[in-house]
Amino acid sequence: MTAVLELRNVGKKFITERKEVVAVEDVNFSVNSNEFLSIVGPSGCGKSTLLRMIAGLEKPTSGTLILEGNKIEKPDAERGMVFQQYTLLPWKTVLGNVALGLEIKGMKKEERNKIAKNFIKLIGLEEFENSYPYELSGGMQQRVAIARTLANDPKIVLMDEPFGALDTQTRVILQNELLKIWEKDKKTVVFITHSVEEAVYLSDRVIIMSARPGKIKDIVNIDIDRPRKRTSPEFLEYKNKIVSILKEEVMKSYNRGK
Repeated sequence: MTAVLELRNVGKKFITERKEVVAVEDVNFSVNSNEFLSIVGPSGCGKSTLLRMIAGLEKPTSGTLILEGNKIEKPDAERGMVFQQYTLLPWKTVLGNVALGLEIKGMKKEERNKIAKNFIKLIGLEEFENSYPYELSGGMQQRVAIARTLANDPKIVLMDEPFGALDTQTRVILQNELLKIWEKDKKTVVFITHSVEEAVYLSDRVIIMSARPGKIKDIVNIDIDRPRKRTSPEFLEYKNKIVSILKEEVMKSYNRGK
């Protein structure tokens, strides 16, 4: 398979008035074309920092990040970001929010609305294209945020715990919706989550990070056909394996915080 994204010896330090904090250290991995890759790890291990460096929102202290042969140095439309917060513009309708990136690119209204409507249909919100964010549930708002990102046609989609603020039932529904979109649109996805079950359900591979400073503890290939059953022996075996690997790192993180 072709590697779309490469991280080579990536590290990140934050300097405060009181001390130097090493958030991420010596991280090496690649992401293949059309792959769904999840990253899990203890709180504070640098997962979101890593994603922000891939997005170009943070600069690495050391190492290099490369997207299709080009060094990542700043934010770019080739990398679409979906945050845990919905980040929709309250004064724009669903259609206006989904078309926002295309509007910024200077695309004509008729053309951008046509593209936006296709993605609104893809997320099942055709009836709400003229609604405003305050008229939508949290799950619906997050679907709009995902559609807005996909409408820009990025080479890679970065998702920072996009379902973390949702109730369990809505989260499960949106996981299934995301997989349908991913299978149809064939995007490369890097997905941050605290939920091992979510990672196993969604991913081709799961990267497990250590306690801070965040390093690659292990990488697990999820060799289960989709759609996956969360109660199947194979699913539970992968889930238990990752939880077991994580347990030691979570305790390290917890003890450090005492």
